[in-house]
Amino acid sequence: MELADRAVGLLLTLTSLSIFTYYTFWVIILASSDHFVHKYFLPQEYAILIPVYAAMALICFLSVFVGYVMLKSKKKKA
Repeated sequence: MELADRAVGLLLTLTSLSIFTYYTFWVIILASSDHFVHKYFLPQEYAILIPVYAAMALICFLSVFVGYVMLKSKKKKA
């Protein structure tokens, strides 16, 4: 099981690094809108919208998860 956990950890690390690199390149390096590589990236408005929606989804998921765990532990005590 330890090998599977390491593989999942490696996959998550590589995914996070690739997303971080893409986002950094997209937002910081391509500041000028007349660069030829802009046709390979989304419009820069999404540079703010995507992280905000992802953060909102994460907060909602964590809230539901904590609520579910609290309800489940309350039923075990009764």
